[in-house]
Amino acid sequence: MTLPAFSLVRPQTVAEALRVLQEAAPGQAKIVAGGTDLIPNLQMKLYAPQLVVDIKGIVALRGIEWSPRQGLQIGALTTLAELEHAPVVREQFPVLAEAVAAVAGPLQRNMGTIGGNLCLETRCLWYNQSEFWRRALGGCLKLPMPNPHAALSRTICHVAPGGKFCWAVWSGDSAPALLTLDAEVEIAGPRGRVRRPLRDFYKNDGMDRIALGPDELLTAVHVPAHAAGRRGTYRKLRIRNSIDYPLAGVAVTMEVDREGICRAARVAIAAVNPAPLLVPQAETLLVGKKASPELIEEVARATTRTGKPLTTSVSTPEYRREMLRVFTRRALQTCWHNPGRAEHEHNSGD
Repeated sequence: MTLPAFSLVRPQTVAEALRVLQEAAPGQAKIVAGGTDLIPNLQMKLYAPQLVVDIKGIVALRGIEWSPRQGLQIGALTTLAELEHAPVVREQFPVLAEAVAAVAGPLQRNMGTIGGNLCLETRCLWYNQSEFWRRALGGCLKLPMPNPHAALSRTICHVAPGGKFCWAVWSGDSAPALLTLDAEVEIAGPRGRVRRPLRDFYKNDGMDRIALGPDELLTAVHVPAHAAGRRGTYRKLRIRNSIDYPLAGVAVTMEVDREGICRAARVAIAAVNPAPLLVPQAETLLVGKKASPELIEEVARATTRTGKPLTTSVSTPEYRREMLRVFTRRALQTCWHNPGRAEHEHNSGD
Protein backbone atom coordinates (compact mmCIF):
# COMPACT_ATOMS: atom_id res chain seq x y z
CA MET A 1 0.00 0.00 0.00
CA THR A 2 2.98 2.32 -0.46
CA LEU A 3 2.80 5.18 -2.93
CA PRO A 4 4.66 4.93 -6.23
CA ALA A 5 7.45 7.41 -6.93
CA PHE A 6 6.36 10.68 -8.55
CA SER A 7 7.22 14.35 -8.77
CA LEU A 8 4.92 16.79 -6.95
CA VAL A 9 4.06 20.29 -8.16
CA ARG A 10 1.95 22.82 -6.22
CA PRO A 11 0.72 25.60 -8.55
CA GLN A 12 -0.83 28.69 -6.98
CA THR A 13 -2.92 29.86 -9.95
CA VAL A 14 -5.07 28.28 -12.64
CA ALA A 15 -2.69 29.55 -15.32
CA GLU A 16 0.27 27.92 -13.59
CA ALA A 17 -1.62 24.63 -13.22
CA LEU A 18 -2.55 24.61 -16.89
CA ARG A 19 1.04 25.28 -17.89
CA VAL A 20 2.25 22.34 -15.80
CA LEU A 21 -0.39 20.04 -17.31
CA GLN A 22 0.48 21.14 -20.85
CA GLU A 23 4.18 20.48 -20.30
CA ALA A 24 3.67 17.04 -18.76
CA ALA A 25 4.15 13.89 -20.81
CA PRO A 26 0.84 12.60 -22.26
CA GLY A 27 -1.07 10.57 -19.69
CA GLN A 28 1.61 11.03 -17.02
CA ALA A 29 0.03 13.74 -14.84
CA LYS A 30 -2.66 13.37 -12.18
CA ILE A 31 -4.48 16.17 -10.37
CA VAL A 32 -4.98 15.97 -6.61
CA ALA A 33 -7.16 18.21 -4.45
CA GLY A 34 -8.63 16.52 -1.36
CA GLY A 35 -6.94 13.25 -2.30
CA THR A 36 -9.72 11.00 -0.98
CA ASP A 37 -9.95 9.15 -4.32
CA LEU A 38 -6.51 9.60 -5.87
CA ILE A 39 -4.33 8.62 -2.92
CA PRO A 40 -6.00 5.23 -2.25
CA ASN A 41 -5.86 4.49 -5.99
CA LEU A 42 -2.15 5.31 -6.05
CA GLN A 43 -1.62 3.05 -3.05
CA MET A 44 -3.44 0.25 -4.87
CA LYS A 45 -1.13 0.81 -7.88
CA LEU A 46 -4.09 1.45 -10.18
CA TYR A 47 -1.85 3.98 -11.88
CA ALA A 48 1.67 5.33 -11.42
CA PRO A 49 1.95 8.87 -12.86
CA GLN A 50 5.27 10.62 -13.24
CA LEU A 51 3.74 13.86 -11.98
CA VAL A 52 1.08 14.77 -9.40
CA VAL A 53 -0.31 18.31 -9.56
CA ASP A 54 -1.59 19.48 -6.17
CA ILE A 55 -4.10 22.28 -6.81
CA LYS A 56 -5.20 22.88 -3.19
CA GLY A 57 -3.27 26.15 -3.12
CA ILE A 58 -5.34 27.79 -5.88
CA VAL A 59 -7.49 30.06 -3.69
CA ALA A 60 -9.54 31.31 -6.67
CA LEU A 61 -11.13 27.87 -7.00
CA ARG A 62 -12.78 27.99 -3.58
CA GLY A 63 -16.10 29.38 -2.43
CA ILE A 64 -19.87 29.47 -2.99
CA GLU A 65 -21.59 32.43 -4.64
CA TRP A 66 -25.34 32.87 -4.99
CA SER A 67 -27.35 35.38 -7.00
CA PRO A 68 -31.10 35.23 -7.72
CA ARG A 69 -30.27 36.25 -11.29
CA GLN A 70 -27.03 34.38 -11.97
CA GLY A 71 -27.72 31.28 -9.90
CA LEU A 72 -25.27 29.29 -7.81
CA GLN A 73 -21.55 29.16 -8.55
CA ILE A 74 -19.40 26.62 -6.70
CA GLY A 75 -15.62 26.68 -6.93
CA ALA A 76 -14.14 23.30 -7.77
CA LEU A 77 -12.10 23.24 -4.53
CA THR A 78 -15.12 23.88 -2.32
CA THR A 79 -15.30 20.99 0.12
CA LEU A 80 -18.28 18.71 0.37
CA ALA A 81 -18.68 19.67 4.02
CA GLU A 82 -18.90 23.36 3.07
CA LEU A 83 -21.63 22.54 0.57
CA GLU A 84 -23.44 20.32 3.05
CA HIS A 85 -23.69 23.12 5.61
CA ALA A 86 -24.11 26.17 3.33
CA PRO A 87 -27.51 27.77 4.14
CA VAL A 88 -28.23 28.67 0.50
CA VAL A 89 -27.61 25.07 -0.61
CA ARG A 90 -29.76 23.59 2.16
CA GLU A 91 -32.60 26.04 1.54
CA GLN A 92 -32.59 26.41 -2.26
CA PHE A 93 -31.02 23.15 -3.46
CA PRO A 94 -31.91 20.44 -0.89
CA VAL A 95 -31.17 17.56 -3.26
CA LEU A 96 -27.53 18.69 -3.46
CA ALA A 97 -27.26 19.15 0.30
CA GLU A 98 -28.58 15.62 0.86
CA ALA A 99 -26.31 14.12 -1.78
CA VAL A 100 -23.06 15.60 -0.46
CA ALA A 101 -24.10 14.73 3.11
CA ALA A 102 -24.29 11.09 2.00
CA VAL A 103 -20.68 11.00 0.79
CA ALA A 104 -18.50 8.70 2.93
CA GLY A 105 -17.84 10.10 6.44
CA PRO A 106 -17.07 13.50 8.00
CA LEU A 107 -13.32 13.16 7.42
CA GLN A 108 -13.76 12.54 3.69
CA ARG A 109 -16.32 15.36 3.37
CA ASN A 110 -13.98 17.78 5.11
CA MET A 111 -11.19 16.89 2.67
CA GLY A 112 -13.02 15.96 -0.53
CA THR A 113 -13.98 18.66 -3.02
CA ILE A 114 -16.93 19.04 -5.36
CA GLY A 115 -14.59 19.07 -8.36
CA GLY A 116 -12.94 15.87 -7.23
CA ASN A 117 -16.28 14.22 -6.57
CA LEU A 118 -17.40 15.02 -10.12
CA CYS A 119 -14.14 13.62 -11.54
CA LEU A 120 -14.06 10.36 -9.57
CA GLU A 121 -12.49 7.32 -11.15
CA THR A 122 -15.01 4.65 -12.14
CA ARG A 123 -15.08 1.58 -9.90
CA CYS A 124 -15.43 -2.16 -10.40
CA LEU A 125 -15.16 -5.26 -8.23
CA TRP A 126 -12.51 -6.62 -10.61
CA TYR A 127 -10.49 -3.39 -10.87
CA ASN A 128 -10.43 -1.99 -7.33
CA GLN A 129 -8.33 -4.75 -5.84
CA SER A 130 -4.74 -5.16 -4.74
CA GLU A 131 -1.98 -5.41 -7.33
CA PHE A 132 -1.37 -9.03 -6.27
CA TRP A 133 -5.05 -9.90 -6.82
CA ARG A 134 -5.19 -8.20 -10.22
CA ARG A 135 -1.95 -9.83 -11.35
CA ALA A 136 -3.29 -13.26 -10.46
CA LEU A 137 -6.39 -12.52 -12.51
CA GLY A 138 -4.37 -11.12 -15.41
CA GLY A 139 -5.90 -7.64 -15.39
CA CYS A 140 -8.84 -6.43 -17.46
CA LEU A 141 -9.81 -3.94 -20.15
CA LYS A 142 -9.48 -1.02 -17.72
CA LEU A 143 -6.07 -2.09 -16.44
CA PRO A 144 -4.21 -4.65 -18.60
CA MET A 145 -1.50 -6.55 -16.75
CA PRO A 146 1.00 -8.90 -18.40
CA ASN A 147 0.53 -12.45 -17.20
CA PRO A 148 1.61 -15.38 -19.39
CA HIS A 149 -0.80 -17.70 -17.57
CA ALA A 150 -3.88 -15.54 -18.17
CA ALA A 151 -3.44 -14.09 -21.64
CA LEU A 152 -7.13 -13.94 -22.45
CA SER A 153 -8.07 -12.03 -19.31
CA ARG A 154 -5.91 -9.09 -20.37
CA THR A 155 -8.26 -8.28 -23.21
CA ILE A 156 -11.70 -8.86 -21.71
CA CYS A 157 -14.11 -7.29 -19.28
CA HIS A 158 -14.71 -9.77 -16.46
CA VAL A 159 -18.16 -8.24 -15.94
CA ALA A 160 -19.23 -8.92 -19.53
CA PRO A 161 -16.64 -11.34 -20.99
CA GLY A 162 -18.28 -11.46 -24.39
CA GLY A 163 -17.72 -7.78 -25.15
CA LYS A 164 -15.01 -5.16 -25.40
CA PHE A 165 -16.79 -2.45 -23.39
CA CYS A 166 -15.73 -1.51 -19.85
CA TRP A 167 -18.67 -1.51 -17.40
CA ALA A 168 -16.84 0.01 -14.43
CA VAL A 169 -19.47 2.20 -12.75
CA TRP A 170 -19.67 5.83 -11.79
CA SER A 171 -19.92 5.81 -7.99
CA GLY A 172 -20.29 9.46 -6.99
CA ASP A 173 -23.17 11.09 -5.12
CA SER A 174 -23.10 14.75 -6.13
CA ALA A 175 -23.36 14.22 -9.89
CA PRO A 176 -26.92 12.80 -10.04
CA ALA A 177 -28.13 15.61 -7.76
CA LEU A 178 -26.51 18.24 -9.95
CA LEU A 179 -27.93 16.60 -13.09
CA THR A 180 -31.45 17.12 -11.73
CA LEU A 181 -30.57 20.81 -11.22
CA ASP A 182 -29.50 21.33 -14.87
CA ALA A 183 -25.96 22.13 -13.71
CA GLU A 184 -23.05 23.11 -15.92
CA VAL A 185 -19.32 22.65 -15.38
CA GLU A 186 -16.70 25.28 -16.14
CA ILE A 187 -13.49 23.97 -17.68
CA ALA A 188 -10.25 25.89 -18.17
CA GLY A 189 -7.84 24.89 -20.91
CA PRO A 190 -5.39 26.20 -23.50
CA ARG A 191 -8.25 27.92 -25.37
CA GLY A 192 -9.68 29.68 -22.30
CA ARG A 193 -12.69 28.79 -20.17
CA VAL A 194 -15.83 27.11 -21.44
CA ARG A 195 -19.06 25.95 -19.83
CA ARG A 196 -20.84 22.78 -20.81
CA PRO A 197 -23.86 20.91 -19.44
CA LEU A 198 -22.90 18.39 -16.79
CA ARG A 199 -24.82 15.71 -18.71
CA ASP A 200 -22.31 16.12 -21.56
CA PHE A 201 -19.32 15.87 -19.21
CA TYR A 202 -19.78 12.12 -18.77
CA LYS A 203 -19.07 9.66 -21.60
CA ASN A 204 -20.75 6.52 -20.20
CA ASP A 205 -17.53 4.58 -20.73
CA GLY A 206 -15.83 2.87 -17.80
CA MET A 207 -12.34 3.58 -19.17
CA ASP A 208 -12.79 7.00 -20.79
CA ARG A 209 -15.21 8.41 -18.24
CA ILE A 210 -15.19 12.22 -18.55
CA ALA A 211 -14.80 14.86 -21.26
CA LEU A 212 -11.76 16.50 -19.70
CA GLY A 213 -8.51 16.70 -21.64
CA PRO A 214 -5.10 16.03 -20.06
CA ASP A 215 -4.34 19.76 -20.36
CA GLU A 216 -7.68 20.92 -18.90
CA LEU A 217 -8.92 21.66 -15.39
CA LEU A 218 -12.44 21.69 -13.96
CA THR A 219 -12.71 25.06 -12.21
CA ALA A 220 -16.35 25.55 -11.17
CA VAL A 221 -19.90 24.23 -11.15
CA HIS A 222 -22.84 26.45 -12.11
CA VAL A 223 -26.45 25.79 -11.13
CA PRO A 224 -28.98 28.02 -12.94
CA ALA A 225 -31.29 30.30 -10.96
CA HIS A 226 -34.40 28.60 -12.37
CA ALA A 227 -33.48 25.43 -10.45
CA ALA A 228 -33.55 27.20 -7.07
CA GLY A 229 -36.36 26.19 -4.76
CA ARG A 230 -37.05 22.84 -6.41
CA ARG A 231 -38.19 20.12 -4.08
CA GLY A 232 -35.53 17.45 -4.04
CA THR A 233 -34.14 14.41 -2.31
CA TYR A 234 -31.40 11.81 -2.75
CA ARG A 235 -31.52 8.11 -1.91
CA LYS A 236 -28.40 5.94 -1.62
CA LEU A 237 -27.84 2.21 -1.30
CA ARG A 238 -24.63 1.11 0.42
CA ILE A 239 -23.50 -1.64 2.74
CA ARG A 240 -22.09 0.57 5.52
CA ASN A 241 -23.82 3.92 6.00
CA SER A 242 -20.70 5.42 7.56
CA ILE A 243 -18.33 5.38 4.60
CA ASP A 244 -19.16 3.26 1.54
CA TYR A 245 -19.53 4.26 -2.09
CA PRO A 246 -23.08 3.94 -3.47
CA LEU A 247 -24.22 0.64 -4.92
CA ALA A 248 -27.17 2.56 -6.38
CA GLY A 249 -28.22 6.19 -6.09
CA VAL A 250 -31.38 8.07 -7.11
CA ALA A 251 -31.83 11.86 -7.13
CA VAL A 252 -35.20 13.52 -7.75
CA THR A 253 -36.21 17.18 -8.09
CA MET A 254 -39.69 18.51 -8.76
CA GLU A 255 -41.73 21.69 -8.98
CA VAL A 256 -45.32 21.19 -7.81
CA ASP A 257 -48.04 23.85 -7.87
CA ARG A 258 -50.73 24.48 -5.24
CA GLU A 259 -53.09 22.03 -6.93
CA GLY A 260 -50.51 19.26 -6.61
CA ILE A 261 -49.68 19.24 -10.33
CA CYS A 262 -46.08 18.61 -11.31
CA ARG A 263 -44.68 21.50 -13.37
CA ALA A 264 -41.05 20.31 -13.71
CA ALA A 265 -39.25 17.11 -12.81
CA ARG A 266 -35.90 15.39 -13.13
CA VAL A 267 -34.78 11.92 -12.05
CA ALA A 268 -31.12 10.88 -12.18
CA ILE A 269 -29.28 7.72 -11.16
CA ALA A 270 -25.72 6.74 -10.25
CA ALA A 271 -23.56 3.71 -9.46
CA VAL A 272 -25.32 1.37 -11.90
CA ASN A 273 -23.88 2.64 -15.22
CA PRO A 274 -20.46 3.89 -16.33
CA ALA A 275 -21.91 7.42 -15.99
CA PRO A 276 -24.50 9.20 -13.86
CA LEU A 277 -27.59 9.50 -16.06
CA LEU A 278 -30.86 11.36 -16.25
CA VAL A 279 -33.90 9.13 -16.72
CA PRO A 280 -35.12 10.43 -20.09
CA GLN A 281 -38.78 9.43 -19.72
CA ALA A 282 -39.26 10.90 -16.23
CA GLU A 283 -40.01 14.49 -17.21
CA THR A 284 -42.46 13.47 -19.94
CA LEU A 285 -44.29 11.10 -17.61
CA LEU A 286 -44.54 13.50 -14.66
CA VAL A 287 -45.09 17.02 -15.98
CA GLY A 288 -48.72 18.08 -15.99
CA LYS A 289 -49.80 15.17 -13.78
CA LYS A 290 -51.02 14.74 -10.24
CA ALA A 291 -49.58 12.07 -8.00
CA SER A 292 -50.97 8.58 -8.24
CA PRO A 293 -49.55 5.18 -7.28
CA GLU A 294 -49.78 4.08 -10.91
CA LEU A 295 -47.84 7.10 -12.20
CA ILE A 296 -45.14 6.81 -9.56
CA GLU A 297 -44.72 3.12 -10.33
CA GLU A 298 -44.46 3.86 -14.05
CA VAL A 299 -41.63 6.34 -13.43
CA ALA A 300 -39.94 3.82 -11.13
CA ARG A 301 -40.03 1.24 -13.92
CA ALA A 302 -38.53 3.78 -16.33
CA THR A 303 -35.68 4.27 -13.88
CA THR A 304 -34.92 0.56 -13.79
CA ARG A 305 -34.85 0.50 -17.60
CA THR A 306 -32.23 3.28 -17.59
CA GLY A 307 -30.04 1.57 -15.01
CA LYS A 308 -27.78 -1.27 -16.17
CA PRO A 309 -26.38 -2.83 -12.99
CA LEU A 310 -23.95 -5.69 -13.60
CA THR A 311 -21.53 -7.60 -11.40
CA THR A 312 -19.37 -4.54 -10.69
CA SER A 313 -19.97 -4.57 -6.91
CA VAL A 314 -20.49 -6.92 -3.99
CA SER A 315 -24.26 -6.63 -4.39
CA THR A 316 -26.19 -8.53 -7.04
CA PRO A 317 -27.46 -6.74 -10.14
CA GLU A 318 -31.01 -7.91 -9.40
CA TYR A 319 -31.01 -6.35 -5.94
CA ARG A 320 -29.53 -3.05 -7.15
CA ARG A 321 -32.11 -2.87 -9.95
CA GLU A 322 -34.93 -3.47 -7.49
CA MET A 323 -33.59 -0.79 -5.16
CA LEU A 324 -33.57 1.70 -8.03
CA ARG A 325 -37.29 1.12 -8.31
CA VAL A 326 -37.84 1.36 -4.55
CA PHE A 327 -35.75 4.51 -4.14
CA THR A 328 -37.42 6.23 -7.09
CA ARG A 329 -40.85 5.50 -5.66
CA ARG A 330 -39.88 6.75 -2.19
CA ALA A 331 -38.18 9.87 -3.54
CA LEU A 332 -41.17 10.82 -5.69
CA GLN A 333 -43.55 10.30 -2.79
CA THR A 334 -41.38 12.48 -0.55
CA CYS A 335 -41.09 15.29 -3.10
CA TRP A 336 -44.79 15.25 -3.93
CA HIS A 337 -46.30 14.86 -0.49
CA ASN A 338 -43.62 15.86 2.04
CA PRO A 339 -41.53 18.63 0.45
CA GLY A 340 -40.01 19.73 3.74
CA ARG A 341 -39.00 16.28 4.86
CA ALA A 342 -35.31 15.35 4.65
CA GLU A 343 -35.00 11.65 5.28
CA HIS A 344 -31.97 9.57 4.38
CA GLU A 345 -32.93 6.10 3.24
CA HIS A 346 -29.59 4.54 2.49
CA ASN A 347 -30.40 0.85 2.44
CA SER A 348 -33.19 -1.67 2.26
CA GLY A 349 -33.53 -1.73 6.05
CA ASP A 350 -35.13 1.75 6.10
